Amino acid sequence: MRLGALEAGGTKMVCAVGNEHGEIVDRISIPTETPEITVPKLISYFAEKEIEALGIGCFGPIDLNRNSKTYGCITTTPKLAWKNYNMAGTFKEALHIPVGFDTDVNGSALGEATWGITKGLENSMYITVGTGVGAGIIANGKVLHGMLHPEGGHLLLAKHPKDTFEGTCPYHKNCLEGLAAGPAIEARWGKKGFELADRSEVWELEAYYIAQALVDYIMVLSPQRIVLGGGVMHQEHLLPLVREEVKRQLAGYIETTELDHIEQYIVLPSLNDNQGIMGALKLGLDEYQLEKIG
Repeated sequence: MRLGALEAGGTKMVCAVGNEHGEIVDRISIPTETPEITVPKLISYFAEKEIEALGIGCFGPIDLNRNSKTYGCITTTPKLAWKNYNMAGTFKEALHIPVGFDTDVNGSALGEATWGITKGLENSMYITVGTGVGAGIIANGKVLHGMLHPEGGHLLLAKHPKDTFEGTCPYHKNCLEGLAAGPAIEARWGKKGFELADRSEVWELEAYYIAQALVDYIMVLSPQRIVLGGGVMHQEHLLPLVREEVKRQLAGYIETTELDHIEQYIVLPSLNDNQGIMGALKLGLDEYQLEKIG
């Protein structure tokens, strides 16, 4: 079965063709400009591929309520050209095939849960820490939605006692994204993360905030495994610091087999940075089965 996958990001749009086994056979990347410039290029790519369904993992916020008049739309994004753009509907109208639609980070969570390191687990999380912070949640075997969808990057945090940095989020200064995303690292220290690799104080503070968020997720969602992705996590020394800080902040309150083996509980992605595209393939497959099979 030929499936299309679109990982729609704020900087670039990754288009791919694959199958129901998660195998990718073709891929291109197109810069994210305005819908008028970018979308016709995306449609042209998929129109030539003879795909039977398309899955889209999209930057947000987006409307995932199928009963809503704005289902499939990007909503209050700061990327103003895309605000209120009907992403799913545009592709469905142009290609005349089923179109699955979800957040980009939910797509990554789904990719790992279907073919990766969280396969076989009923409850897991995928968190990306990069230019922004997002959280995708698999709960009881399904991607978690709700009133909207999880916005785990905007979890409010207690500031480190010695941290005087205001935070970069324009909505709430002391959220995880505002304190720990890539732009926050650069704004706080005056350099990009890769230029600060040998500065232990940078990564100890970063681990403090990421771990605090993970403790909150653990307390509320009780995931069986947490995957940490995104560009910030490419700093190899950060993950061990996060694990140790999670144990310190949990303070022994929760005792489980998973936490006894924390190196297998808080992990990096397993799909060679293809988790988002592979998750989009699964979104397309699920929508095809929903529409065609029922």
